[in-house]
Amino acid sequence: MGFIDHIHACNNHDLEKFVGFYGQDDTQIGWVRKDHLVHLDGFSDVLKLKGSGAYLIEQGDLTSALARVSRALYDKGLLEHWRDEPYEVKQGFADDPLFLMERCATPFFGIRAFGVHINGFVKSKDTIKMWIAKRAGDRAICPGMWDNMVAGGQPAGLSLKDNIIKECAEEANIPFELADKAQPVGTISYMMETDGGIKPDVMFCYDLEVPEDFVPENTDGEVESFTLMDVQEVAEIVRNTFDFKFNCNLVIIDFLIRHGILCPDDCADYEELVRGLRR
Repeated sequence: MGFIDHIHACNNHDLEKFVGFYGQDDTQIGWVRKDHLVHLDGFSDVLKLKGSGAYLIEQGDLTSALARVSRALYDKGLLEHWRDEPYEVKQGFADDPLFLMERCATPFFGIRAFGVHINGFVKSKDTIKMWIAKRAGDRAICPGMWDNMVAGGQPAGLSLKDNIIKECAEEANIPFELADKAQPVGTISYMMETDGGIKPDVMFCYDLEVPEDFVPENTDGEVESFTLMDVQEVAEIVRNTFDFKFNCNLVIIDFLIRHGILCPDDCADYEELVRGLRR
């Protein structure tokens, strides 16, 4: 295998299986699997189903209406891992949200979700080492797998910077003064089909250089341990395995490219990798 396999794994969708999910102005805001439409039949006060997709019916409180639909889908076992964490439904991050939706329902409706991922690293002379988290064994998604030092979904009501500060404190006990130094380095996007639907997600990526004597410590139970790895060791794990959580591989590939660890002369897939990080 190679780095490019992670690009393919995170963009494994077949849109022939899906129809559009449309807002009240008939603008597409997501995707619904064709075989999932039958589960929406009982919500004619919220959704109009046509051959071309599912259309939201005009009403005053879309957040409450979709919460009722999402809870019913969850009670039927069609959604997993209810979090009581609302996400803003919008196409672009700078757009005004159309309404809020429970996080676990976003793949069912193919809603674009946003998140933050932070590469924590130590630079000493000519070497770079990365702090790598191991996800706790009881995590609902990808338990026990490698992860970025800090990462999290983007909940409603928080700025990206506020979310970074929050996630840094919760996941790695990083004080505000250090977390505030995280540098934005761009976005990564992918469209990944899952058993529950599809994830057309965008990750905002940050680099955070930490002092050599800093050791991250988890405070919320989501991380089992942290390991400081040479960047070449991290690269080999990504190149040769699927041991990292699926989207973290993309974040690390981007880091390797930006820091000159992964170079075009040494990688036949370099152009495809660069293009594939932003779908």
